[in-house]
Amino acid sequence: MKIALFIRGAEATGSCDDVRLGRGRARSIRGHGILAVTSSAALCSRTPSLQTRTAEDRGSGEMEKQTSSGSESSGAPPIPRKPRSLGAAPVSRQESGDSLDSPTGSHVEWCKQLIAATISSQISGCAPPEVVNRECKIGWKVDHRVSKRPNLRDSSEELGYQCDSDSELPPHAVVFKDAQRVITLDEVPLVPGETIKTTAKDVMYICPFTGAVTGTLTVTDYKLYFISLERDPPFVLDVNLGAISRLETISVQSHGENTRGMEIVCKDMRSPRFAYKTEEQCKLEIVETLTKYAFPLSNDLPLFAFQYKEEYPVDGWKVYDPVAEYKRQGLPNESWTISKINSSYEVCDTYPALLVIPTSIKDDELKRVASFRAKHRIPVLSWIHPETQATIVRCSQPLVGPSDRRCKEDERYLQTIMDANAQSHKLTIFDARQSSVADTSKAKDGGYESENFYTHVELNFLDIPNIHVMRESLRKMKEVVYPTIDELRWHSAIDSTHWLEYIRLLLAGAVRIADKVESSKSSVVVHCSDGWDRTAQLTSLAMLMLDSYYRTLRGFQVLLEKEWISFGHKFASRVGYGDENHANSERSPLFVQFIDCVWQMMRQFPSAFEFNELLLITILDHLYSCLFGTFLYSSEQERMEKEVQSKTVSLWSYINSQPEDFTNPFYVDYENHVLYPLASLRHLELWVGYYVRWNPRMRPQVPVHQNLKELLFLRAELQKKVEELQREASSSRSISSSSEHASSPSHSGTPLHTTV
Repeated sequence: MKIALFIRGAEATGSCDDVRLGRGRARSIRGHGILAVTSSAALCSRTPSLQTRTAEDRGSGEMEKQTSSGSESSGAPPIPRKPRSLGAAPVSRQESGDSLDSPTGSHVEWCKQLIAATISSQISGCAPPEVVNRECKIGWKVDHRVSKRPNLRDSSEELGYQCDSDSELPPHAVVFKDAQRVITLDEVPLVPGETIKTTAKDVMYICPFTGAVTGTLTVTDYKLYFISLERDPPFVLDVNLGAISRLETISVQSHGENTRGMEIVCKDMRSPRFAYKTEEQCKLEIVETLTKYAFPLSNDLPLFAFQYKEEYPVDGWKVYDPVAEYKRQGLPNESWTISKINSSYEVCDTYPALLVIPTSIKDDELKRVASFRAKHRIPVLSWIHPETQATIVRCSQPLVGPSDRRCKEDERYLQTIMDANAQSHKLTIFDARQSSVADTSKAKDGGYESENFYTHVELNFLDIPNIHVMRESLRKMKEVVYPTIDELRWHSAIDSTHWLEYIRLLLAGAVRIADKVESSKSSVVVHCSDGWDRTAQLTSLAMLMLDSYYRTLRGFQVLLEKEWISFGHKFASRVGYGDENHANSERSPLFVQFIDCVWQMMRQFPSAFEFNELLLITILDHLYSCLFGTFLYSSEQERMEKEVQSKTVSLWSYINSQPEDFTNPFYVDYENHVLYPLASLRHLELWVGYYVRWNPRMRPQVPVHQNLKELLFLRAELQKKVEELQREASSSRSISSSSEHASSPSHSGTPLHTTV
C-alpha cells in the first residue's frame, strides 16, 4: 500500500511500514487523535480505515480513503493485524500463538477485539486535530477513533459505597469501595484523623431521581454521611464538607404536611436536600454542626487537611522540584538564569522563590520592572523550546495608566527576551483580555503594551471574558444539569450557558500561542490583568500541547505545581474553601475550566495522554475536599508560613501510590510531537462524566474505570508475551547463525596464513 506524504510542501511516497511511530522514530501525524498505534513498542496498524493525504489534500481538502475487502461495509470495527516491534524480526502466527487454536490465542484475539471495539466510535468532521512532529514535518490523516466517554460512577444513584451481593458479608454490612473493606451499618467509614460530631436518625433524603428515602445522617469534621436500609442494596450518600458552598432552609411536603428541611448547595454541581422527622433541637444541632465544620475558617477552626493523618508509601511533595524541572528544559543557559532574587518573596509575594529571568538583567533593573507590572508580577520564563529557544513568558499587565506611562527598563526587558531567541526578530504578546476591557483598565492604572514604545512587538487580544462571566456561566450550567434535565431543550439550554464557547476561546488562544512558538519560532509573552487566572490557563494549555512530558502522569502533576500552584493562582479566593461567604465575587471556576480543556484534548487525542479521566475528576474532587494540602492557599509564601508541606498530605501521594487507577491503557508516548486540538464548537462536547455524573440516567451501565483497569492488565500480559517471543526469535536466530558459521568452509579449524 502506498501513501502520499508531505515534507513542508514537498511530496514523498512510502509504504505503511515507513510511517511507524515509536520513541525515537519521529513522524508527523495529522489525525483525529487516535492513531494506528496500540502500544509503546509501536507500530503502524494496517487497519482498513486508514486514510492518507493526497497531494491535493492540503489545498482542496480532498481525501483518498484506503479500504480493503469492503471491510467497512458491515459497520463492524476492523480488527487490526498484529503489529511488529520496530527492529524485530517478523513473528509468524504459529510462533506467536496468535491463532484461536493456541492456548492463549482466544485470549489475545478477545483482547484485540475489545480494544478495537472500544475505540470504534467515529466522530464526524471536515478537518481533524493535528499532531506535528518536530523532527520531520510529515503528515497523514486517519479516522478519528475515540474510546467511549468514561463515566466513573456506578449505576446505582449517587452511591459512594455499595453492597456486594456475591460475597458473604455479616448482617447489616456494606463494602467500602475506595478502601475495599467491609464495614457494618452501625459504623461510619472514617479516614485517619476524622471524628464524628453529630448523628440524627429518621432523616429523609429527597432524591430528585428515585424519590425520598429515610435513614441516618452523620456529620463528621470531614464529611456528611447518610445511609438508608430501605433499599437493597443499602443507599449511601456522602458529601465532603469542603465541597459545600452554602446551606439553605427549605420547606418539604411529606404525607400532606409541610416539613422543614435543608438544601446543601455544593460546588461540584449537586444540591442534596434533607428533611427531618425529629424534634426541632435535632434539626438545629445538625445545621449548626454542618455550618461549623463546612466553613472552618469562618469559625476559627483549622482546615481538615491539617488533621488528616494517612500515610502513603510515596511522598507527593517531592513531585515538583523547580531546579530539576528547569534543568529538564535545558536551563540555565547563556541567555537565561535561575535567579534567587525572590527567595524572600520581596520582589513579588505571589511568585515562587526561584525565577528564570534573562541573564543580562541586573537586580535594580528588575525591581524597576516589577514596580511597572501589576502586583509586581514581572515577565518570567515558563517554558523554552528544546530546539529553537523560543520561550513562553508570563507576567501581569503593565501599569501604563490613562497617560500612557513608559518604563524604559520594562521595554529593554522585553527586548532582551526577544534577543534571547536567535530564530526570530519579533516578540508576540498575547493579552488574554478583550481589547475593550484592556482599554478600560487604563483608567484604573492598568493597560497594555503599546507597539509604538515596544519595538518589534506584535500585540494580540484573545477576547476571553473575566472571572465574573465564567462564574455566572457555570451557575447556569448547574441549573441545566441538576437536578433534572429537560430533554427537549437539552442542546439549547447548554448553548445558553456559553460554557463551551468559553472553552473554545481558551483552547483557540492556547493553540495560537503554541503555534506561534512551534511554527513561527517566536517567543511569546502571555498576560491578563494580574497574571494568575487566564494567564495560567493559557500557558499551561500551550505547554501541554508543546511538551509531551506534561502529558504523562507525573509531568501533569509538575505542570499543575508549576504553572498554577507555585505561580500564585488564587485558589483560596477562587474556590472559597472554609469560607461561608458564598456570595464572594472573587470565586470563579477557572481551574475547573482548565481541567475541562484538558479533557477536551484527551477526547480528541485519546492515546496521547498517559493519564485517564479519573485523574481529572479526582483532582477536581480534591480541589474542594480540603483533605490534601496541595491546593490550599494562594501563594508559595502563604504555604511556607502555614507549613503546608510538613503538616498536610499531598494529593500526589495518594495518586502516585496507586498509579494503575489513573493510567490510560491506550497511551503511546508521542515524544517530540505537538498537539493542535480542534477548537471549533462542532468538535467540543459537554463533559458529561463530570458535570452530569450525579444523574443516574446519564451514566453507562458498566463502569468504564473497571474496564480500563482490565485493559491495562491485558496489555501488560500481551506485552510480556511479545517480549518472550522476541527473546525466543532472537535465540533461534543466534543458534541458526552459529550453525551456519560452523559449517562454513572459510571458518575451518585451520587458520589462514599470509606469506610475506
